[in-house]
Amino acid sequence: MALKATIYKAELQLADMDRNYYQEHLLTLARHPSETDERMMIRLLAFAIHANEALTFTKGLFDTDEPDLWQKDLTGAIQLWIEVGQPDEKRLMKACGRSERVIVYAYSATSHIWYKQIAGKLERAKNLTVINIPAAASVALEQLAQRNMQLQCTIQDSQIWLTDSVSTVLVEREAFKEER
Repeated sequence: MALKATIYKAELQLADMDRNYYQEHLLTLARHPSETDERMMIRLLAFAIHANEALTFTKGLFDTDEPDLWQKDLTGAIQLWIEVGQPDEKRLMKACGRSERVIVYAYSATSHIWYKQIAGKLERAKNLTVINIPAAASVALEQLAQRNMQLQCTIQDSQIWLTDSVSTVLVEREAFKEER
């Protein structure tokens, strides 16, 4: 019998001063049995960074043909494809062909090594952005994970502050590759 996803609920109060976007989102995250709390929280962080009405969580680890999050237009065309972790270059190049923009959020202590190995193969991907979330920040985000979360996220001057009623985590992104 296959293991089922664990359901997490998040009430996210978002104040993104860089984009003038202020909204509350009630989110349901299905955590795959093989997914860690750390990875799930990076998915939630990616949602907060790009939040809008069209951005949705996908089947992710349950379906290898889908990213972790995506945004589609009214015709079904993929505008934004978001991956979390360290996907291989073939997957990223395929995603770049299917979507207007592709963004990867890498988050482990080995992210620099992973990116150095595939950077040359990704040079021609003009619509690809690769962002590293420092390991200390991703581990701190993991500590915020609970089955029912009430989180506040403030984004200003590219700094991200994510807090629950007890802890606050500062996330400063490091760009490995920027879209051209």
